[in-house]
Amino acid sequence: MDYKKTKAPNNTVTHNLMDFCEETGNVYESVAIMSKRANQISAKMKEDLSRKLKEFASGTDNLEETFENREQIEISRYYETLPKPTLIAAEEFRNNKIYFRNPSKEKEKINNEFS
Repeated sequence: MDYKKTKAPNNTVTHNLMDFCEETGNVYESVAIMSKRANQISAKMKEDLSRKLKEFASGTDNLEETFENREQIEISRYYETLPKPTLIAAEEFRNNKIYFRNPSKEKEKINNEFS
């Protein structure tokens, strides 16, 4: 899912904790899944922002010569207004847009079938 087109809220929202454990049966497993997804989103956002800001990087590093670039400021403000990665991940999890699997549960299920 594209984090720029998400409908996740910009502010924190109180959710019923039991809503998150419906899919996995365990609230801690759900939090771990959302945490991993939030890390993925955060890494992607940082990569995109760094790539865009690299265009404005100057070849010299001089503290006396700092330039205010309007486009650079606008890009930074845009990324500041986006929802936080944790909010995006929680919204994706609630809408079943995150694919996840638990290999240990799958192995246990297979072992039970052959027993």
